[in-house]
Amino acid sequence: MSSKEKYEKVFMECFDIDQATLTGLEYNTIEQWDSIGHMEMIAELEEVFDIMLDTDDIIDFSSFEIGMEILGKYGVSF
Repeated sequence: MSSKEKYEKVFMECFDIDQATLTGLEYNTIEQWDSIGHMEMIAELEEVFDIMLDTDDIIDFSSFEIGMEILGKYGVSF
């Protein structure tokens, strides 16, 4: 499974959404992506990619696309 597929899977499972919803998805634009959902998603990403995100990056992780940029800083390539 590619990094992008793993990344998409985390979003789809954490927020119970389909792949078509991912593009342009931003924090707090769906009910499931609230502060608690955000931390659950971050924890799952850290586990899947075996990384530990800095606090600033967790705060800045505000959309599906920005998340890929942030993960890039940790060696995850898409």
